[in-house]
Amino acid sequence: MPSSDAIGFRWLRTGDDTFAAMLPAIDTARTSIEFESYIYTPGPIGERFRAALMRASRRGVRVQVLIDSFGSITLSDSFWEPLRKAGGEMRWFNRLTLRRFNIRNHRKLLICDQTLAFIGGFNVAPDWEGDGVTRGWRDLGLEINGPLARELSASFDEMFARADFKHKRFIRLRKRAANRPESVHAGELLLSGPGRGRSPIKLALRKDLLQARSAQIIAAYFLPPLRLRRALMEVARRGGRVQLILPGKSDVPLIQLAAHSLYQRLLRAGVEIYEYQPQILHTKLVIAGDVAYAGSSNLDTRSLNINYELLVRLTDERVVAEAREIFAEHLSRSRQVHRMLWRKSRTFWNKLKERLAYLFFAKLDPYVAWRQLKAME
Repeated sequence: MPSSDAIGFRWLRTGDDTFAAMLPAIDTARTSIEFESYIYTPGPIGERFRAALMRASRRGVRVQVLIDSFGSITLSDSFWEPLRKAGGEMRWFNRLTLRRFNIRNHRKLLICDQTLAFIGGFNVAPDWEGDGVTRGWRDLGLEINGPLARELSASFDEMFARADFKHKRFIRLRKRAANRPESVHAGELLLSGPGRGRSPIKLALRKDLLQARSAQIIAAYFLPPLRLRRALMEVARRGGRVQLILPGKSDVPLIQLAAHSLYQRLLRAGVEIYEYQPQILHTKLVIAGDVAYAGSSNLDTRSLNINYELLVRLTDERVVAEAREIFAEHLSRSRQVHRMLWRKSRTFWNKLKERLAYLFFAKLDPYVAWRQLKAME
């Protein structure tokens, strides 16, 4: 099958593939580099990225870096001093404060010259180095060439300008921008974040699921709101096949427990559940009928209701067909969860822990974020 890069998209299936594409793109950029990450650590891979960004800045490229202060809490500000001295700009998104610690920027994004962009789940840290099978976390990226990169650049500009939260109209302006997704050829950019109003990401996912005859989903953190869960189960109840690949190993065991609290109802509705075995799963991929989604957003309450996130909705046949190949490869390394065996394995203590974890992530976390947003208005 021809690679989808010929039409503007190329899947990056491993951490090694992603870093091998991003670093040369930085080195060949001529006018601008916009880089956004949730987790960034000061190890060897982080130093390679910083060195590439410094080289670009010294040759006259405008370099802007936006890093989430909570996701990269172990990274000191002094790490970026060499880049600043080379002429680059670096900002922390939402410096930590008790008033708004819960509002985070979970996006991962690199844009070069407003024509080439990279999105996905990859952060800049040693955990993402490898193939996701023999070493490193399993994740997925997407390289984007063409007009959609300009839309991503515009979204970066908005986030970069508001990183310090000094703009009093921040929430209202963000909401208006997020509800105007732009369609560009075979890709549609969907932006979402905290605040009132319904998330464009949730609306698009639910609409596609309600029309889909099949659904294939890989989710690192799976705790979708009720309407999305119902849409998934409805696909199965009307005779469609729904397959979920969820983590067998997770870097956040508590949210894995919360996801376990949903297994029995999903299995009873006919949804197939598999757990990825070789490494920690961090992939974000949704295939609903003839549409695929890729980007930073997980299918959990935090991603869909609290974090700043981005997804690209893809409709090109070749791109979606390659997404199905990626799903099949993940599936070949996953173990199915069987309904009766799962049911028999659940003790009262298991169920209690799972329920408490669910209440924390699905109820308490959003409530705290809502209170912080109200205090900011």
